[in-house]
Amino acid sequence: MSMRSALSRVTVSLTRQMESTRGATRYFSDGRILSEEERAAENVYIQKMEREKLEKMKRKAEKEKAEKAKESADKKPEGTHNG
Repeated sequence: MSMRSALSRVTVSLTRQMESTRGATRYFSDGRILSEEERAAENVYIQKMEREKLEKMKRKAEKEKAEKAKESADKKPEGTHNG
């Protein structure tokens, strides 16, 4: 194993450990650190996006369930007609 890959693995491990701590620091793409207020705003945005995604998935599941119920109702024979 090369020294470079071992060092890379250690770096990834340390980065994950640091991110899992309570006060993980987040950075902008240009290297600036997010303030507490910016971090809170980002968390609110992420939660909103996740909520909307879950609602969309729920609506889709309900629609599919209704379509399946309709299909199964259409496939059922309508009974015998006594003439």
